[in-house]
Amino acid sequence: MIWYVIQASAGFLAGVAAGAVMGIASDIACRAHFFRSSLFVIDGNFFMRSIQVKGTAKLVYLAGVPIHLVTSGVFGAIYTLGTSLFDLPALSILPASLYVFFLWLSMLFIALPTSGQGMLGRKAGASTWLEQLILHVLFLAAYYGALHLAHRISIVFVQTIE
Repeated sequence: MIWYVIQASAGFLAGVAAGAVMGIASDIACRAHFFRSSLFVIDGNFFMRSIQVKGTAKLVYLAGVPIHLVTSGVFGAIYTLGTSLFDLPALSILPASLYVFFLWLSMLFIALPTSGQGMLGRKAGASTWLEQLILHVLFLAAYYGALHLAHRISIVFVQTIE
């Protein structure tokens, strides 16, 4: 049981790290007018609409950043728990890539429409699907690297408590 907790924690922390990379990249690209939207703003606006509050730009960011990071962490934990439960190699690029591909599709067909951006994020722009693909590739690279680091740390942790 302790191993599942450690795996979930490692996945969560790796997800937060990857979510930070992804979110910062999207925000910088949006501010530089390379992308049409920032994930922090999308998440913050969705939250503000959900609680029926008209938020200022600062309030949108204050809500959007932690929401994005926690969501990324939860998705990271789901991956490590899923691979542990189904005895799949969490540190293999193939299952990680398939999982992030699924997350990308979920973003296009569930999250963006739910957040008011339309199917494939078309309300944000015709290239939103490509922007999201780039961001999810960044997420995969950061997550995979952070997961390897977290795995090494968790092995040391388990060895010290045994």
